[in-house]
Order: sequence, then C-alpha cells, then structure tokens
Amino acid sequence: MQQLSGLDNVFLNMEDSRLHMHVASLGIYDPSSAPGGHVRFKTVLDFFSAKINEIPFFRRRLVGMPFGLDRPYFMDDPNIDVEYHVRHIALPDPGDWRQLMIQVARLHSRPLDLTRPLWEAYVIGRLDNIEGIPKGSFALYIKLHHCAIDGQAGAQMMGMLHSLTPESEASPKTNVIYADHEPSPWELGARSFANRGRQVLDASRLALQLGKKTVDMGAKYGPGILSDLRSGVRESVGLKRKEKVARSAHQTRFDGKVSPHRVVDALGVSIEDCNSIRGNIKCTINDIFLTVSGGALRKYLKAHHDLPGKGLNAMMPLAATGDQINQNSANNVSMTVVPMYTDIADPIERLVEVKKSAGKSKEVQDDLGRDLVARLMDVLPSRLTIKGLESAILKNSSCTVSNVRGPDVPLYIAGAQMEMFLPVSIPFDGAGLNITGFSYHGTLWVCIAACREMMPDPGFFTECFREALDDLVAASEEYASRSKVETHSAPIVTNISGRAKKAPAKKAKPKPPAAKKAVRKKAPVKRAAPGKTRSKK
Repeated sequence: MQQLSGLDNVFLNMEDSRLHMHVASLGIYDPSSAPGGHVRFKTVLDFFSAKINEIPFFRRRLVGMPFGLDRPYFMDDPNIDVEYHVRHIALPDPGDWRQLMIQVARLHSRPLDLTRPLWEAYVIGRLDNIEGIPKGSFALYIKLHHCAIDGQAGAQMMGMLHSLTPESEASPKTNVIYADHEPSPWELGARSFANRGRQVLDASRLALQLGKKTVDMGAKYGPGILSDLRSGVRESVGLKRKEKVARSAHQTRFDGKVSPHRVVDALGVSIEDCNSIRGNIKCTINDIFLTVSGGALRKYLKAHHDLPGKGLNAMMPLAATGDQINQNSANNVSMTVVPMYTDIADPIERLVEVKKSAGKSKEVQDDLGRDLVARLMDVLPSRLTIKGLESAILKNSSCTVSNVRGPDVPLYIAGAQMEMFLPVSIPFDGAGLNITGFSYHGTLWVCIAACREMMPDPGFFTECFREALDDLVAASEEYASRSKVETHSAPIVTNISGRAKKAPAKKAKPKPPAAKKAVRKKAPVKRAAPGKTRSKK
C-alpha cells in the first residue's frame, strides 16, 4: 500500500458536488492503420485488460482511515471490472465537432466513483463530420482523479498506453496478479500513529530550512521579498513597486464559485508558428503560450465588456525536478501566480513583460524549492492547506494556464493512429477557466475547460485564442523586419517595453598626441588644443 502525499490528499479533499477533481484526455484515432482497417470495441476492451496488469494506476483504489485520522492509502485491487471502466457511446447525427465537445463536457461534469479505481474510459463513435478527421474514426476519452496523477505522470502514462508502430507489442500473459490485502482498522491505526511522529520531525526540519531560505532570499532580492512571501503572493520580484502584479480577486466572471456544469472546446496551433515567433524574438514556448493566453483573455473579456483596468494573473503549475521529486507522491508539482498583462494591448510588449515576470517567478520558486508547497502540505492539516491554497493562489488568479510537452512522433493504440490529443483539466473556484496545452507530432493542442455559467460560449474563446496568436506572429515578423532595417544604421537595443530603439552613437576617443620627432632648426610644432581634436565619424 502507498499513502497519499499531502498534495494528493488536498486534491482528494477538494472534491465536492460542484468541483470534480479529475483530469482527462481526449484522443481521436484513425483506425485505417489497424489490422483489417478497423477497431472493434472488444479489441479496446482486450487492450485495457492487458494494460491493467502493466500499469499499476489502473488497479489502485482508495482505502480510508477510520474517523479520518490520517491520509488515505492506495491499494492494488485484484478484482477489476474492465467493462465497468471502459464504456462505448456514439454521437448523434450529424456527428460534428460541436457535438463531440458537448459530449466531452457532459462526461467531464460527472464525478468518479471514489470506491473503485479512479479512472474511466469512453470509446466515442460516429465522428463522421469533423473537418480533417477521416470518417470511421473514433475518440477515446479517459478521465483520472488528480489525487492519483499529475500532468507529467499523465504524459508518461500516455506513452505506456500507446505504441510507436501500428503493430503493438504483445503484452506478456500472466495469470498472477499481485494485490494488497485489505488492512484491518488496527493496522491502519498503527500506521497513523507512526505517521504522526514522522510528520512532527518533518515539520521541525522544514521550519529550519524555510527560515534559512527566507533569510538567503532576503539578502538576494531585498527586504521587499519577505513581505511578498508572508502574504503568499508571488509577485514580479525585481520590478518596481508600482509594477507589481495586482491582485485580481473578483475582477472578472471567472473569479466566483464554479457550478457542477462544464464546457469544453479546443484548437490546434502549429508548432511552426511558435518557432517563427521564437526565431524573431528570443523566448520560450511557455512564454508564447502565456502571452497568447493573456491576449485571448483580453479579447474575450473586452468583447463581453468585462475587462478590468488592471492586469489579470494566472495560476501556473511547475513540475518538480531532480532530487525534489517525491517517488511516493502521485503529484510532483508546485504552483505559482504569474501575471498575464491583459492590460497591455501590444503583443510584443506583453511578451517581453511575460518573459521577464515568468522568469522571476520561476527563479523565486527554484530558490525556495519547487517541492516547498508539497512539503508544507505533508506536515499541515489538509483543510488548512486548502484554505491557504485558496487565499494565496486561487484568490489572486483568474484562470489556470499550463503547457506540457508531448511526443513529436505519431502514436498508436490497438493499431489505430492518434490524430489529435487534447488535455481536459479542472476549473477551480476563483479560477473558473483552465487553458491547457499539449504538443503532439508538430501541433500544440490547446484545450479550454470552464464553468458553463461563466463561459457559455467556449467556441468564441478559441477564436480569440487563434486571433491572439496571429497577432503575435504578425507583430514578431514586423519587429524582426524593423530590427534588420535599423541594424544598418545603429545597433538595436530593446527597452523594457519591448519597442526597438537606436542605441546612442558612441563618441570617438581623441587620438593620443603624436610622438615628438627630432627637428633641426625648425619652428616648434603647434599642437591642437584637446577640444579641437577631431573624432572619427
């Protein structure tokens, strides 16, 4: 058995009748590459039956502690009903994109059964009128509880589910399945007693380490960082006080409590467009994604007459790396608040500010340790950490923005080639819009998940996203062209606003006086005064 980490348990305890804490993926597959040119539902069932023995996540279910004395455990269940977890549905006529998104939103609005292994899969057929998708294709929607998996682990599981060729390798057949025995209340009580003692020691060590890190950061960034850390707000460290990120609580339609109903929509963005921007302006894919998300949010809210004067913030997950990864936790992420600069209309200026602020936020997180949030949640009560998450992160955010790098090669499941892959994530109270990107085979797939009462028109938001990307591509090309022209006359320096300006011409240094030569019976050489010395042009 494996106990849930503090962060895993927070995601579990945030579940209620409105807020369902599962993440999901939607893949669309072309069966023409499969043996015989088609994939039967029984083939998919057999496929998942084999994978249950290979991927432990599919066998795990929760075991709660008596009276909630401690965090629950995951145990391997030997009795998995594959036909309960894998289901088959079909779209009604005409089977177009809008109906697929409506169906996915309905599935995403339903909670998982927490008494069973925390996953469900739906094979969706009759996708006959989706542009760019071959007829006869099918979709596979898989949802998994966030307490059992994070974005990076989801990408790894995606690799385990798929193969690199249509001829998938045969799964090893075995009649032996290793599972945990059902623990008794006495055994769980003994584990709880031992865990409490360990948490006291961990809390003491963490307090000492956090105190030292805070002092070090105060010396590095100045005393202003200490007040920022105490307030729990990750503001743009290093900027002037007037430029710090404004709190965005209750400024837009996305800042209230979410309803149980969801909307979903998505679009594909060419990686070539992102590389074009990077070729014109030095930045990362993540900088571009955050900048375009801010531009899309600006366009959407402005069209609805709901754009505040101050810039809005986004909650951004950060993956733990290296020795900060907890092998006993399903979630190895930290969270930070980053500004989206929705108050800046110019896309280049917004990109420059986003790049600077995101870099500073990550620098602060690295100095503190990206595992700090997870370690705090390991030693603090779950309800207290949820309140802290709401007040320090969600209260200061209007949406969640996340971007995960996926495989660059085509993948197959049961012989069918995956045409697109969409990550469907969670809208939170206070951040009722989630924008998640996942790159696959030359395309960055962007999925929007939101509360239906907050965003009744998700298709319009995807249009805003595409327009914001087009604006940034055009602006970056213009910026690069202007820079090339101005380079011929003077070096180009980028100021803080991102606009190009001519560097001041360097003053030529006066030539040193010429060495004296021996002169016979000639008048002394007259030297020019220092102020009269001519400079090279």
